[in-house]
Amino acid sequence: MAPLGIALGLRAASSATSIPNYAPVFLSFHFIWAYGILSSRTLKQWYGIDHNESPRHDLDKYGNDAVQSGKITQKQLNMLRRNESAHANSVENYAFFAAAIGFASFSGVDRRIINRAGLTYTLARVAYGFVYILIEDRLWSQIRGVTWWTGNLSCLYLLWQAGIKLNEGV
Repeated sequence: MAPLGIALGLRAASSATSIPNYAPVFLSFHFIWAYGILSSRTLKQWYGIDHNESPRHDLDKYGNDAVQSGKITQKQLNMLRRNESAHANSVENYAFFAAAIGFASFSGVDRRIINRAGLTYTLARVAYGFVYILIEDRLWSQIRGVTWWTGNLSCLYLLWQAGIKLNEGV
């Protein structure tokens, strides 16, 4: 297997070097990231306000009462709400990423391009999650938009590259 620098196209490869396609790794990571790690269920369980019968409505139903009773602070409730929003956005965005990386892979886009775009998307989306959840300041929260666009632009780039490949010889 090629070293990461070669797989990303950052170092030259010999003609005998086989470049892996890390698309399945990126897809697996982002599924776990979006549906598991960014899920607010763990934090709601930690704070004791998780109700399995309707967890999507926990914060609406029980959040303010938890603050008033002293179970959590308003700052913690606000963070939990941002966590739910980051989770929802990551779930929504997963389909776009899966389509882009799938089109690129199946159309024959150079694996180094796929790997670079996948890594760019990964770094942007992980930063997006942390920025969304942890930054309360209105001005600094604008970084979230930068990370959101960076991730989406990497997907659009993959789709553009796939379009070039699909239309070769036309």
